[in-house]
Amino acid sequence: MLSSLATDRAQLADLDAQISDLRFEHSLPALRSQKQLVQERLYSYKYPVLTLPNEIIAEIFIHFLPIYPLCPPLTGPYSPTLLTQICREWQEIAVATPGLWRSLSFDTESLVPLTQQRHICHNWLTRSRSCPLSIEFGDSDMPLALAAGIAHRVRWEYLKLTLSRSYLPVIDGPMPLLRHLDLTLDDGLDVTTKFPEAPLFRSLTLYYFAASSKVVLPWAQLTSVTLHSIYRHEYVAALRQASRLVHCELNISFDEEDSSTEAPLEHGIDLLHLESLALSPTPLSLPWLGWLQDFITPALRSLRVAEKSLMPEPVDTLSSFISKSGCKLQKLRVTGTRTVSKGSYRKAFPSIQLSFDSNEEIDSHSDWEISPE
Repeated sequence: MLSSLATDRAQLADLDAQISDLRFEHSLPALRSQKQLVQERLYSYKYPVLTLPNEIIAEIFIHFLPIYPLCPPLTGPYSPTLLTQICREWQEIAVATPGLWRSLSFDTESLVPLTQQRHICHNWLTRSRSCPLSIEFGDSDMPLALAAGIAHRVRWEYLKLTLSRSYLPVIDGPMPLLRHLDLTLDDGLDVTTKFPEAPLFRSLTLYYFAASSKVVLPWAQLTSVTLHSIYRHEYVAALRQASRLVHCELNISFDEEDSSTEAPLEHGIDLLHLESLALSPTPLSLPWLGWLQDFITPALRSLRVAEKSLMPEPVDTLSSFISKSGCKLQKLRVTGTRTVSKGSYRKAFPSIQLSFDSNEEIDSHSDWEISPE
């Protein structure tokens, strides 16, 4: 069938060329009649995709987009808007499929003008009907963007915000479907702000001022936490409340003015359900060498840690931590510049799956005389 289509298209092009050629003027009636027959054959062809039920086509459309809750672009390739521009039938199916319009990102740095973004977002939110939403507001000074989404707050399921503190109160109100919050604050808070009611809230990512802000969060109900640029005393206070954590990732800043930074905790942080832990220093931060000893994690299965935070004896530090926690560690990733060879780690932890940064080198200034593998 496809070869017949190609033949008919080629014949149609040839007939058009002959019709426009004055040398064939005497044959115009016959040529036009032949062209009409070819066109009718082409028009009668049913493309297989158009014979599928609308429900199947809608499901194919859903798989065309980034996997939810990732947000597709508002326009262009990989945007659901593209599906409305192919043909009228696809446009009708796309507009009638709420799942295509439930993830949207509003960003002043986008090439799409703000007025057009507002119009697009309004259409998407309307087409998404009652679907839970994944929303990204990508700039700190966007009252209009916030206003567009606030009316749909009860449908927020995944929320990524970059805000100045003045806009944080705007999101105040019940969020019955919220599962994940990714929050960046451009500046700190002067007053304590309580996070709205969100009974399904389980996963949290905080950046910069948000990690050290005066936002009162429901730590006790969280199972996954990622905190960037946070001081030790801040994560200690927060994680003591987060007894249900299964995953924890900390990017830790060193506070030179805080004398308690170097003091061992009198009582460790008990995270009895924690299975995955990742610890790293901020790029310009000196590591506190006692990070790992802050935690008691009997259920831990996966650990990622910078070697310089395990000094002066990385292998001994890890052994002590595993013994103290009583965990059955399965995976260990050592990051950053190493002073200990891979072989030494494998010898010390033969039953643990080990991995290392691919671009790392043994520190040539180290006192260790073990050559890298």
